[in-house]
Amino acid sequence: MGTSARGQLKSFMNLYRAIPLVLLSSLVLFAAGCRAPGSPSRSFHFDYIARIVGIAAGAQKVDIWIPVPQNDETQKITNLEIKAPGEHRLTTEKVYGNRMVYASLGAPFPEEAEVRVSFDVERREVSGVSSLRAAAAGERLLAGDRMAPISDEVRKRAREASARGGGAVEVARGLYDRVLEDMTYDKSGKGWGRGDVGHACAIGQGNCSDFHTLFIAMARSRKVPAVFEIGFPIPTGKTEGRIGGYHCWAWYADGESWKPVDISEADKAPGKTEYFFGTICRNRFSMSAGRDLVLEPEQQGDPVNFFIYPYAEVDGKPGGAKVERSFTFRDLN
Repeated sequence: MGTSARGQLKSFMNLYRAIPLVLLSSLVLFAAGCRAPGSPSRSFHFDYIARIVGIAAGAQKVDIWIPVPQNDETQKITNLEIKAPGEHRLTTEKVYGNRMVYASLGAPFPEEAEVRVSFDVERREVSGVSSLRAAAAGERLLAGDRMAPISDEVRKRAREASARGGGAVEVARGLYDRVLEDMTYDKSGKGWGRGDVGHACAIGQGNCSDFHTLFIAMARSRKVPAVFEIGFPIPTGKTEGRIGGYHCWAWYADGESWKPVDISEADKAPGKTEYFFGTICRNRFSMSAGRDLVLEPEQQGDPVNFFIYPYAEVDGKPGGAKVERSFTFRDLN
């Protein structure tokens, strides 16, 4: 099916799916927690656990890096506690300013080595910020990433989506709408979840990383600075429990401030298309920003595609051990 035909079909399906949302909009918005009256923020405790098991026989050293969230205009982090065997310290990556805990373990190793990072988060609904720590990356926010080069296809789609012109906000809205038209949230098959812009353009489906990779590449091709941010979603309707995996979104600069977009969430909830262009709700928090990251101290392997899960090396090489991970939250009164 061609791009235009797929877009027409998707527009029809979105309209069909949006009918009950229109009729029950107040109920849906309240259930999602994004506009719940009198609750502009959400506070919770979070435990991030990495367990290192199955270290290769004969190994002498294991290095592990785990992202650590920071305070900014969207969130407040308190009561940070780190428990790790061996030497460990907080470090900061040099390009985007991401913080992490680095731990180094020497032989002989226990059967299981656990690194636990715990903290409290107060997160608020956000419709824009005056600055981003990741903005320090400068011109990097106008260039391609290893898995998201600014290809001819990216440029073509961006030109078409921004044909009406206007400022950064108008351009970003055109790109947002085009990604919604071209992409479907669908985690079937292979190749999704890596932020591979070629796969996103060819297949037209994937998860949040694929949606926002395409948006960011298109924005950068139009000289609009944009950055990838990743963290964890916090479930609504629950006060504690496990978190299955990450969630990510994007920011773009309008010249005076930074504004968020969450296109994959808009795809899953068409009744919130307007909301997620320029607003992200309180039911999430950020762990890191940017892609192709060189950690601190520098890893021996390739740059990290994006930094949300533990990264480990055994004797200076990726792999050589299994890293199990678990994430849990508990709401705070």
